Amino acid sequence: MSFKSIALIGLGEVGTILADDLAQRGFALSAWDVRFADPASPPSQAAASRSFLRRGSSAADAVAGADLVISAVTAARTIDAATAAAAGMATGAVFVDFNSASPGAKGEAAAAVNGAGARYVEAAVMSPVPPKRLGTPILLGGPHADAVLAALRDIGLSNLSVFSAEYGKASAAKMCRSVMVKGIEALLSESLLAARHYGVDDTVLTSLNDLFPGPDWHKLSRYMISRTMEHGKRRAEEMREVARTVEEAGLSPWMSLATVERQEWAPPLSSALDQEEITAMLDAMRVQFVPGSR
Repeated sequence: MSFKSIALIGLGEVGTILADDLAQRGFALSAWDVRFADPASPPSQAAASRSFLRRGSSAADAVAGADLVISAVTAARTIDAATAAAAGMATGAVFVDFNSASPGAKGEAAAAVNGAGARYVEAAVMSPVPPKRLGTPILLGGPHADAVLAALRDIGLSNLSVFSAEYGKASAAKMCRSVMVKGIEALLSESLLAARHYGVDDTVLTSLNDLFPGPDWHKLSRYMISRTMEHGKRRAEEMREVARTVEEAGLSPWMSLATVERQEWAPPLSSALDQEEITAMLDAMRVQFVPGSR
């Protein structure tokens, strides 16, 4: 098996990275994003600036003739994207779902794609994409994962492994990991912003270095809090899927839903990202939501 024509559903941060890297490897590319309806949107601008990319008039049009479709949309649109793409996919074409969604949502997306005669492969992206790009670690799942593994590696996705032949397992691993990762981001934001008010932030961070030795908690905290301001909207959407995952396991997702709120709260404070030190960044955040803070 080999892939020659690739369609991308979603042209946000991940989609544009995939487009640029796959174009360098000589693949014919097409794309669709619901935000193409707005000429000023980032996906529209990304498509306009990439002459190698055929911009579809719809999801079905973008995937027509493609032997591989990669979906990288926001979490809430996982099922919609699969359903829209399935309407135009050729029999036997492969749909790889990069989206951060619950096992239940992945199952619904799989039913839509497989029901149309194409082959759905679950993909759980296990680290941020920008640093390693095509080399990002990804867990594959579902009954078609083994059959497409070598072909996906051949297009440059070099850090793949088949996690399970059952749909939902790979996504469960990612979602449960996100309870911790996005939750720690939210906890650090809340802890250190309050600590900064009392002037005890350095004491708190020093105690973390003692309690959990290894990372430099001053640097790690700045990085993790910055992620909430840069990507909080997308992270909040993912955490809603995380909450759904927890509910599907029979638990009440109290911590995950609280993380949704703190992640969603952070992006309006993003001007604080200009500050390189954690203390200055906390002060720049506080001045935006605490009257008279400095």
